[in-house]
Amino acid sequence: MEARAELDTRYSDETATARPWSEAEALLAEAELFWISTVRPDGRPHVTPLPTVWSEGALHFCTGPEERKARNLALNPRVVLTTGTNTWNKGYDLVVEGEAVRVSDDDRLRALAEAWEGKYGSFWHFEVGDGHFHHGAGKALVFSVAPGTVFGFGKGEPFSQTRWRFDARA
Repeated sequence: MEARAELDTRYSDETATARPWSEAEALLAEAELFWISTVRPDGRPHVTPLPTVWSEGALHFCTGPEERKARNLALNPRVVLTTGTNTWNKGYDLVVEGEAVRVSDDDRLRALAEAWEGKYGSFWHFEVGDGHFHHGAGKALVFSVAPGTVFGFGKGEPFSQTRWRFDARA
């Protein structure tokens, strides 16, 4: 997936340049923890940490069908996924805007289950069946979020803000 990269010079050092999408994509694939933001039925935000897997140009996450984020997504699929560092002057933060789409094809889920275990270890071993991940006695819904717009924030030397756009709506 290739995107148009734009440097926002208002929030970037004079020496900064827009980072290529390939660098941002590598950071998304490597990141172990993300924060997902969804919208509650009454309009209040809901934010929670979760692990993700980058596969086929999208972030993937799972959640129990009765969890708050799953109930929120049933009414509003728009999400923001954020990852990065908790430092001010070093590292790189990424903010991914998109829509969460349910993944229910068992073959695709098996590939994602392998990716989860490969990235996070045997605790994240999932069985697959009936369009769900199964873990112990519970089951989980799996969602895919293809980026609509991604923001990247370089912290330190140089400070930078890059935006990658993937569709006409961005």
